Amino acid sequence: MTLPAPAGAPTGLDALAEPQVPVSSGWVSRLTIASIGLYAGFFGPLQVLLALQIADFAPTHKESVLALVTGVGALMSTVGTPLWGALSDRTGSRFGRRLPWIAGGALAGALALLVLSAASSVAMVVVGWAAVQLCLNGVVAALTACVPDQVPEQQRGVVSGWVGLAQTMGVVVGTGVATAAGGIRAGYAALAALVIVTVSLFLVRSGDRALRDDQRGPLALGAFVRGFWVSPRAHPDFAWAWGTRFLMNVANAIGTLYLLYFLTDVVRVDDPEGHVFILVLIYAGALCLTAVVSGIASDRLGKRKIFVIVAGVVMTAACLVLAFRPTWPGAVGAAVLLGLGFGVYAAVDFALITEVLPAAADRARDLGVINIANALPQVLAPVIAAPVLALFATRATGYRALYVVAAVVGLVGALLVRRIRSVS
Repeated sequence: MTLPAPAGAPTGLDALAEPQVPVSSGWVSRLTIASIGLYAGFFGPLQVLLALQIADFAPTHKESVLALVTGVGALMSTVGTPLWGALSDRTGSRFGRRLPWIAGGALAGALALLVLSAASSVAMVVVGWAAVQLCLNGVVAALTACVPDQVPEQQRGVVSGWVGLAQTMGVVVGTGVATAAGGIRAGYAALAALVIVTVSLFLVRSGDRALRDDQRGPLALGAFVRGFWVSPRAHPDFAWAWGTRFLMNVANAIGTLYLLYFLTDVVRVDDPEGHVFILVLIYAGALCLTAVVSGIASDRLGKRKIFVIVAGVVMTAACLVLAFRPTWPGAVGAAVLLGLGFGVYAAVDFALITEVLPAAADRARDLGVINIANALPQVLAPVIAAPVLALFATRATGYRALYVVAAVVGLVGALLVRRIRSVS
């Protein structure tokens, strides 16, 4: 993977200025394709491959072991994303601030996927998945920062919609590749190749802007470390946006982490891996109906918060369907509702967040701090889910309680968005 010099890319002050010129449809397409490949690298293992590996190594304790693996991985994401983001903010490469981290993270992440494919024990799975999370989140940090770097505010809703759609398509593609590859090792190898190919397409014409040396300032370790704390008092809207995303992702993580086991132990379908893929396809189809359309509507109306609230209500309904109708038709209905709701949420929430970032010079770092609200729920969800499931005598009752908890947490998260003042 090579880094092309960003021919014609603005330098100097332009790297930090608020963008004014709309990005092209080609740029949005390349960003979308790269995001699909990147998220396939995350969700192929999360939806299928890790669960299969762990079921082989620890069949009698698969839920708790899966929680351990995903929790350690989420901790790596929590640390890695803001760190890589902060470093990319200060990168003075002639290739731009973001490209070195996108290219390096994709290469290292692909290698980590190959290492994970050869895991022969639970310990190796833990280490391998932690490495995948640490490396690929370097790509997440730099790639997401390209949006506030280059996309003007009045276009961010539609671009956010495409990014949200790409995340879901990453789930579909990742799950499909992992299921169809014909084995665990083949699945990981195919996902590694997919990450490299799709990210490379974005690197060719990213439009990334180079930063002048005099804009970087001296590196003081103490100030660098303190920069990761964004004061809720000084930046309350950023804090409320973080809280909204955190609770919404706690609900989502609780609801999806054990989906394979829910279908196996409660719904009792044949071929649960195949049924997971069917649900993912239904979910993705429903999301496609609302994601980009909601982004366009949000841009035209100049409003973000009402879309987040509506999305939260619909997603809450999806969790309640899973709780009180634990059947295959119920799971299908929940997938439709979840897709419709998350399509609206994904289209608007990222656009909202880019509008409450504290400083242009620290966009990637602050988006990395926001990403903690994505990653930390992966650690907390098993901590919440495990005692809930253990509290009840039957799996069916335990999962019912679990999805009710997810519904309540998600609804509270959506309502928090009302506290944001600087965005309509």
